[in-house]
Amino acid sequence: MADNSRAKEIQTSPGPAASSVNKKAHDKPDAQTPLIVFFYYFLGLNLIAAIYSPILDCDETYNYWEPTHFLRHGFGLQTWEYSPEYAIRSWLYIALHAMASTISVVLPFMTKVKEFYLLRILLAFACAGCETRLFSAICTTFNRRVGIIFLMAMVSSPGMFHASVAYLPSSFAMYAVMLGMAAFMDWRGGLKTAQGMMWFGIGGIVGWPFACALAIPFLLEEVVLASVSRVSMEQAWWRAVDGTVRCLMVLALSVGVDLFFYHRLTVVPVNIVLYNVFSGASRGPDIFGTEPWDFYLRNLLLNFNLWFILALASLPITLLRFFVFPSSPSPGSPQAASAQTRLRSLVFLSPFYLWLVVFSLQAHKEERFMYPAYPALALNAAIALHLLLSAFGSTSRARLVGYIPAKIKLAIVGVFAGIVLAAGVLRTAGIVTAYAAPIRVLGALPPASSGDESNGGGYVCYGKEWYRFPTSFFLPDAYRAKFIASAFTGLLPGEFSEAEVGFGIWPTWLPPSGMNDRNEEDVGKYVDLAHCDFLVDSLFPNHLDPESSSPLEPPYTLDAKTWETVSCGRLLDGARTTSVVPRSIWVPDAAAGWVPERYRRHWGEFCLLRRRR
Repeated sequence: MADNSRAKEIQTSPGPAASSVNKKAHDKPDAQTPLIVFFYYFLGLNLIAAIYSPILDCDETYNYWEPTHFLRHGFGLQTWEYSPEYAIRSWLYIALHAMASTISVVLPFMTKVKEFYLLRILLAFACAGCETRLFSAICTTFNRRVGIIFLMAMVSSPGMFHASVAYLPSSFAMYAVMLGMAAFMDWRGGLKTAQGMMWFGIGGIVGWPFACALAIPFLLEEVVLASVSRVSMEQAWWRAVDGTVRCLMVLALSVGVDLFFYHRLTVVPVNIVLYNVFSGASRGPDIFGTEPWDFYLRNLLLNFNLWFILALASLPITLLRFFVFPSSPSPGSPQAASAQTRLRSLVFLSPFYLWLVVFSLQAHKEERFMYPAYPALALNAAIALHLLLSAFGSTSRARLVGYIPAKIKLAIVGVFAGIVLAAGVLRTAGIVTAYAAPIRVLGALPPASSGDESNGGGYVCYGKEWYRFPTSFFLPDAYRAKFIASAFTGLLPGEFSEAEVGFGIWPTWLPPSGMNDRNEEDVGKYVDLAHCDFLVDSLFPNHLDPESSSPLEPPYTLDAKTWETVSCGRLLDGARTTSVVPRSIWVPDAAAGWVPERYRRHWGEFCLLRRRR
């Protein structure tokens, strides 16, 4: 009875969007549109991303694609995080994706490259399903227009273009966050607290433990409403117990899988928190680089443009709507927002602000750390824009906006839509065209049967471009990725043991040599250049300057006596492309004649070289 009463209460006390305009009026145009249509909208963009999005983070390669390749094909590169001594990466996350990719064994004409894209396509479907579920919950809780704006923010943002199919725990956590938010928001049929806790728990345990922080506002809402409403604290307590038990079951599965792979009892989510928060000055994330406090403000502005500005303004706009410009009575709309409506509004807006503040305070910052909060950002932006449109669309002569002709209002809205769409396309095209070469050049490797079989197969070596290696999925089985010495002095990945006798199915529990958690160089990770059959290298003008280049990084592409060029692709030259505009968005090369020099994109070469015999 208590759950039903709260479900009814939310129907008569809508959120900030629904309380500002006639909800039915906005639902009618799309009321008959099947939900599957919106799923296709999300899926369409995600599939494009699956095919064209470059790998922008070497952690995605070395910490996730490489272990998956090891499980599927028996070899791969291993980072220190997978050493049983440290165990801060969950094998459950890897195993789930490796099992999903086994679909490839029943498909005809399958190669490892196609397997890579197949897994990406599966991620695109998973993300689209989660997006559609949250979209549905938003339409139910607010109205269809808020949902449509949310959809527009998600599909037009370069940030979601990359996050949707990235093989990263933060992307997985983002999927789970969407399902968790939808469960907490949707009160149809009663409260779904346990379900929401379960989804946030899955995102935190299987994906990234810090994502659980996004559930805090929803859990606080549960506590507040349970203490002041007709719902008893006892019922809230049992819902919390139910959710906790579900999370513990997921944790038990994670511990069991990691016990199998590490051969030791370990709780990976706890290890991750301990390393990142309590490891001390000589360890922890800060040794991998730090950024200023405004890093995420600049990054989100690039990846979400005007949507990010709306998201930042959503709380002030909502407060103004509630307390300064309350809605006037109109047919079918409430006269004022109830206390519960205001509470729910703050709950829905809080996760994005919470995440942005907490992670901006951390010294070590990376773009992928924002992925779990992307749906919350889009929701905040949708609420803000909906409220602005509601006020802007007023025809009341009591306000100045009522004197603006409808055509001018429509033109202004059209300009906004054009700006966000153009900014999103230009940013996405800029990234895709600037960094496609690392994957493209490996397609020129000769078939495995014609590779050099010495030393167990041909060696494809990386020096200064070690962080651009896409994954062993792009190497034929007769080839292995190797590293040669460069100016980089941190710790590079080693290799998973390929022992087959006496060590089980996958000898992932064998301690690798030369690993440490202090990013200290291990020279044992390098091979001599003479052993390299192929070499991946780049050539930029600054590489020819002895003062700005390292003797460990000579321009191999110019050594025609030793190396012949197999394939080259263009790579954005960040040293010469100094202006924010060409570094951030696509600037067509055809426009070089009329675009000022400082706004042009400059290029270098990224090449696959073969040793001359």
